[in-house]
Amino acid sequence: MGNVSSVEELFLDDSLLDEESFKSLRALPSLKFLSMQGLNADLPSQVLGLCELKHLQKLDMSNNDLSGTLPLCLANLTSLQLLDLSSNYFIGNISLSLLGTLTSMHTLDLSSNLFQIPISLLPFFNLSKLKHLDCYENEIYADIDVPTLTPKFQLRTLDLSGQGDGGVFPKFFYYQHKLEYVDMSNIKMKGEFPHWLIRNNTKLYALYLHNSSLSGPLQLPIHSHVYFSDLDISDNYFNGSIPTEIGVCFLGLNSLDLSGNGLTGGIPSSFGKMSQLTVLDLSNNRLSGIIPQGLIVGCNSLGHLILSNNNLQGQIFPKQATCKELIRLLLDGNQFTGSIPYSISNCTMLEMLDVSYNRLFGSIPGWIGNITSLNILDLSENSFFGNLPSSFVPPRISQVYLSKNRLQGPLTNAFYGCSELTTLDLSHNYFTKRIPEWIGNFSKLTHLLLAYNNLEGEIPIQLCNLIQLSLVDLSNNNLSGEIPVEIGNLDKILLLNLSHNKLTGLIPQSFSNLKQIESLDLSYNNLNGKIPQVTQLYFLAVFSVAHNNLSGRTPEMVAQFATFENSSYEGNPFLCGPPLSKSCFSSSTMPRFSEEDKKYHKKDGGFVDIDAFHVSFLISYAIVLLTIAAVLYINPYWRRAWFYMIELSLTNFYYFLVDNIPFVFRCY
Repeated sequence: MGNVSSVEELFLDDSLLDEESFKSLRALPSLKFLSMQGLNADLPSQVLGLCELKHLQKLDMSNNDLSGTLPLCLANLTSLQLLDLSSNYFIGNISLSLLGTLTSMHTLDLSSNLFQIPISLLPFFNLSKLKHLDCYENEIYADIDVPTLTPKFQLRTLDLSGQGDGGVFPKFFYYQHKLEYVDMSNIKMKGEFPHWLIRNNTKLYALYLHNSSLSGPLQLPIHSHVYFSDLDISDNYFNGSIPTEIGVCFLGLNSLDLSGNGLTGGIPSSFGKMSQLTVLDLSNNRLSGIIPQGLIVGCNSLGHLILSNNNLQGQIFPKQATCKELIRLLLDGNQFTGSIPYSISNCTMLEMLDVSYNRLFGSIPGWIGNITSLNILDLSENSFFGNLPSSFVPPRISQVYLSKNRLQGPLTNAFYGCSELTTLDLSHNYFTKRIPEWIGNFSKLTHLLLAYNNLEGEIPIQLCNLIQLSLVDLSNNNLSGEIPVEIGNLDKILLLNLSHNKLTGLIPQSFSNLKQIESLDLSYNNLNGKIPQVTQLYFLAVFSVAHNNLSGRTPEMVAQFATFENSSYEGNPFLCGPPLSKSCFSSSTMPRFSEEDKKYHKKDGGFVDIDAFHVSFLISYAIVLLTIAAVLYINPYWRRAWFYMIELSLTNFYYFLVDNIPFVFRCY
């Protein structure tokens, strides 16, 4: 570099540097801008060459894997105006660094590191030219003792979001009047909403205080602020109602997120004055009342309306609504009543409609299929009834949720041609007839939920063409016939539930191919034969073949099968082996039976009941003796022959003893 001493800008991005490379930078005394992103190197403990660049104004060392503490010699770069150390692994307390001596600093980016930074920003108080400070994703902590000093800087942008406990709201904010952007999300702080911060900084356009532990009522500045466009104070502990004048105070607001608080009362009609509002999220509060007509009619630019999980009532949408810019409409988890109004059909750009968990009723309108941009439709947990309209959803829809309604009739052509479907949930309804064969056309389907209906017939073989399936629930229907062997080819299955049907035949051996399955339920059917060897399904956490007609041994209690209890196999009288109490044995080996086994087999007929055998033997013996006595009493000839035979037998027995055991008789 000896011949390039006049170079002012140098880019060493994605370079392989060693310690000598850093030292050679001293040969560039005129250097003003140095970029060293994506280095494949470690920062030497003494970056002497770098620290000798007295005229360096901009230093970018972002997006590296540099670690350790900052070199103290960086304090020599007195001309430095911009320093970007973001996305590294630097550590240490900023209060111990010498960055506060770089009085020419205009922009400082310390984001995505492991620094400890005091929320008071005391180490930077002397940087009078500092305008932009980014400390995102570091550890922010509250100072124990902060001197009553006034900072020399007037910041324009400040990002302290990340993690930590900041204590009370920082006092240095009271001296800032030129702030334009502030983000202090995810920092625990005490106190109420800092409405004075908006009042003191008339050019402030964005304030993010998400999850900052703020509480109390939501107060707004007295005067309107036309530059203010983005406010996110979600997931705090605010209470009380939304100020009625909010629409007048923030006429130019573009995005407002008040979700996840404890706000009560109604939605102010002044929202209708926010003509530039594109995102409104009031979800997860305790709001009540109706959706004001002014909100829907006045907010011509509204693209995202999220009112989920409140106590809102009435119609879900005013009849006069147009909302041609609306992309997401989420009204789930409320108490809306009535039917789906036709005015929603005007939302031609709508991609997501969620009105689940309400009290809506009536039939599902067929005009939903005219909203060609619709991607997600959720009407579950309502009281919709009647048959599904033919082709009632647009062909490009990907997710349909209609569970827990009162829908009925056959599926016919309701979803015919929806080749982009990934999720179809029709469970807990009253659908009838067969599962249509055209279901095999949903090549992208991953979730199929048809449980708790009145479907009948066989499981269509076309279902086995859906190789992306991961969750299949056909339980609690009237499905009959055998389980298709080809289901075993669906190697992405995580859950398969065919329980509570009328399925017959064998459990396919091909189920051993379902290597990723976590839940398999075949209970309450009419399956027979043996349980196939499926012990190598190592992710299986739920397994049940209870209440069928299965026979033979239970699977060996190894791996996951060692965790399954009696309930997984009960209700199969011809099954044996652990964990069942009924043991298995072969004809060549007579097993030992416990008292519990004897009681079980006494009912089952598995082997001879000893007590019953003794009783029957005694009765039979008595019957034989009585029969002989009766015959001898009736027939004199047989009686004389009988006594003659007994006398002859006793005589022969006597002489046998005399001849073979003479010493017994000598004693007498």
